[in-house]
Amino acid sequence: MIVKNEAATLPKCLNSVRKVVDEMVVLDTGSIDRTPNIAQQVGAKVHHFKWCNDFSAARNAALKYVTGDWILVLDADETLTSAIVPQLREAIARDEYLLINLVRQEVGAEQSPYSLVSRLFRNHPDIHFDRPYHALVDDSVSAILTKEPHWQVGYLPGVALLHTGYQKSAIAQNNKYAKAATAMSGFLATHPDDPYVCSKLGALYVETGKISQGMELLRRGITAAEENYDILYELHYHLGIAYSRLQKSPQAISHYQAAIKLPIYPMLKLGAYNNLGNLLKAAGDFNGAKTAYATTLKIDPNFVVGHYNLAMIFKALGLFTDAIAYYQNAISLNPNYAEAYQNLGVVLLKVGNHQDSLTAFRKAIALHESYNPEEAKRLRQGLREMQLM
Repeated sequence: MIVKNEAATLPKCLNSVRKVVDEMVVLDTGSIDRTPNIAQQVGAKVHHFKWCNDFSAARNAALKYVTGDWILVLDADETLTSAIVPQLREAIARDEYLLINLVRQEVGAEQSPYSLVSRLFRNHPDIHFDRPYHALVDDSVSAILTKEPHWQVGYLPGVALLHTGYQKSAIAQNNKYAKAATAMSGFLATHPDDPYVCSKLGALYVETGKISQGMELLRRGITAAEENYDILYELHYHLGIAYSRLQKSPQAISHYQAAIKLPIYPMLKLGAYNNLGNLLKAAGDFNGAKTAYATTLKIDPNFVVGHYNLAMIFKALGLFTDAIAYYQNAISLNPNYAEAYQNLGVVLLKVGNHQDSLTAFRKAIALHESYNPEEAKRLRQGLREMQLM
């Protein structure tokens, strides 16, 4: 791990791996809080490194202290899931793997809920990190595979890492966007056709409102990506988002369709299927939307938003029994889903179940009070007008 001022999240991270790994190596890049002390208390070996605006330089410095045969790389805002540990142990016991990709869940992310990250690899002398931001070992692994073709790259199909760093509050707090843009712009200047940096910086520009700059980079990435399907998916996916922001739905739809046709791990396609469903629904193509949302649930039966969106389609089609079932699924997976309670209340009212409807509305109001007091007030007023309260 490389860390700086991570006292709030570090204990949870290290405790998730403490009983799984043989050693914990933490490289501190200049913390002014209790991060180094916390790491030592949990049992990590702590080393220090002077920060030089280059994530790869720091990660490579950390690698020098590792003594084990395999290396698992974590950030402080990530935790290892206990369910993946048996699979992980089994995979590293096999002789053919050089690198094992892990599925990471983006907790609370508004867009892609899953990503594939190259974070588990052999302690091979030629594996090192490249790129100043979004540091990766992938380039060095590709070079090794060319010279030593007996190696394989594998992946573990279950969710291995939980990541909280893409929540809006975390991004704002750490000024992540500005730091990322500065580091990636420097790399782009010397690697103008690198599809990975085109994807990441292009997506960042779209996210921060520089849509035309972002789209230019994303298109450039598509031209350069060739058969790198994971990066091609990201490029099409973010162009879909960009066109949606510009309210150009047909172009957005075609990019999402291009994204989902790519031969990549299905779990990574959830965001594209879901966004495609939203656009088709807005265009009045309820059957197309229903197919897209249903596909998200075939891929991941616990995809909460998929249940909610399918319920919305059934509600729009007047299939109220199905709508109720899917709202209830969403609520059982996320008991704090205010919008699901609210829409469940609407459908229960339509089928004449006033008592359960009122219970659902009350629950929605209570949840809205915490996160969206204006909506709670509006809903309470509406119920009074209908003389339900």
